[in-house]
Amino acid sequence: MFPSRARGLLDFCMAVLCVWTAYHHTPAGALVRKASAWAFSSKSTARPLLAYYDGMTGTSLAAPMLAPEVSLVRPLTDAESLAWGTHLALKGLDARAREPFAALAQELGIPMDRLLDPVEGPVAARRLHAALEADFPREEARLTALFVGRIPARYAQERVVAEGGAPTLESLNRQLPPGFETASVGAAQALALSTAFGLAWPVSESARVTSPFGERHHPVLGMRRMHTGVDLSVPTGTAVSAVAEGVVRRASEDAVNGRVLVLDHGRGVTTAYCHNSELLVRVGERVERGQLIARSGNTGRSTGPHLHYQLELASRPMDPLKFRASVRAVSGDSSR
Repeated sequence: MFPSRARGLLDFCMAVLCVWTAYHHTPAGALVRKASAWAFSSKSTARPLLAYYDGMTGTSLAAPMLAPEVSLVRPLTDAESLAWGTHLALKGLDARAREPFAALAQELGIPMDRLLDPVEGPVAARRLHAALEADFPREEARLTALFVGRIPARYAQERVVAEGGAPTLESLNRQLPPGFETASVGAAQALALSTAFGLAWPVSESARVTSPFGERHHPVLGMRRMHTGVDLSVPTGTAVSAVAEGVVRRASEDAVNGRVLVLDHGRGVTTAYCHNSELLVRVGERVERGQLIARSGNTGRSTGPHLHYQLELASRPMDPLKFRASVRAVSGDSSR
């Protein structure tokens, strides 16, 4: 009798666990949570649905992901992108997590408030990178040194090289001394942000931005909703290009996004392209920067031909306009 009761209790617990997992970690659960939040006028904790399909497996970037506070006046070089990413990642950390960074800045006589300044911060961060370049040639190693400290980073780099590996953020993190493993979150964020600054644009930069990122009155649902990307007004059949090299994680169609592609660019960066009339690549295919991947359209929940372009860093939607100098939103008809 006891074994039967124990098994029944175990089955009940497993069933509860399955329901909890489905509620918190599946698109269906996200829909239920969003509907419940709407019904009870509360705030939903559900992620955007596209986040369930990005196929990412990497470091979770737990600290806040910040965007630039000032507008970029021109496209950034690779070194400038890395400096901007470093500056923003630093601002997202608490005072204790900034201590290794502050120690290196003090060696060079750079005040911490300057590193946190929205205008001077990226310039100061670039000075730090330049000072570390001789000892840490790869940017992943330099970022590890900035956010973990010079000595732990050198130890990890030497261990990785001795084993014949490349000093990537992942391999360095595995070799850090005990107690430093989680301190590299800032380095992972900086790498993701710097990658976002280097992305191209999926269509011509002359295309109008008819609906920017942020909360808006949804043209189909008739209520205030978060718009997790930007809508680019282009005719049906317009060539859509990959904004960077990457792997196709999703190539499918649904009632909301229409024909949609999700590309994984590594370093925690994904981009999505929605409402296409035709998809030209398949799941698992590797694409190059500028490669033709789709033709724009009016599929899914859409009020007119356009491309919905979405940028996510560690599964968090970010405004792609914040990372560009030449694209600006204008008023006009709004789509999804």
